Amino acid sequence: MLVVREFSLGQVQSEKTGRHDSYSMDSFLFIEGLVIGFSIAAPVGPIGLLCIVRTLSAGRAAGLASGLGAATADGVYGFIGGFGVTFLAHILIAQHVWFRLFGGIFLVCLGLKYLVSKPRERGEEADNRSLLADFGSTFLLTLTNPMTIISFGAVFASFGVGTTFSTYRAAITLLIGIFCGSALWWVTLSFGVNLFRPRIEANQLVWINRAAGTIIAGFGIAALVSLAV
Repeated sequence: MLVVREFSLGQVQSEKTGRHDSYSMDSFLFIEGLVIGFSIAAPVGPIGLLCIVRTLSAGRAAGLASGLGAATADGVYGFIGGFGVTFLAHILIAQHVWFRLFGGIFLVCLGLKYLVSKPRERGEEADNRSLLADFGSTFLLTLTNPMTIISFGAVFASFGVGTTFSTYRAAITLLIGIFCGSALWWVTLSFGVNLFRPRIEANQLVWINRAAGTIIAGFGIAALVSLAV
């Protein structure tokens, strides 16, 4: 009876140690994903410019909605790449030329819009409908780069994602960390830019919109030219 009791206590201690190690690993993977997501989102490209100009024009909610649209699209591609949805990944990558064509045209149209449109009046915030449009536009724009699947697939492979339950749990933890890291960057950017909004005059915002529109359209033209080359 004594032997059975000693074995049971040892088993309980082993289970507690296993749970502690599992939580530690989950925390490590989440932090790793947080750093990866923040690093992927941080470089300022067309999405970053859209977030900045929308924050200056309509407030931090508009900029944040734009950034979260991009983070959500990254999460979708991260899921496809990380969980090995190979048939869908192959289809998306095979059709990347059409995606890039659509993305290039989309960027040119957005750039022209900011070149010719009049900025919102000071104090005029974005409503729910425009916030949804901001979210949707950056979500679709980010989806026009299906090659992102390869990047996320490589990230998950480096962490040894396989087919066991524990491995899928690790993949989910890492994916959540990547999304939160990306979202953290967009929160930081939109709130930071919003601090300068009261100091910008209406005529300055016009020129900011024109400059941003020119650069965004330039990204689109570069994408279209790359397809031709």
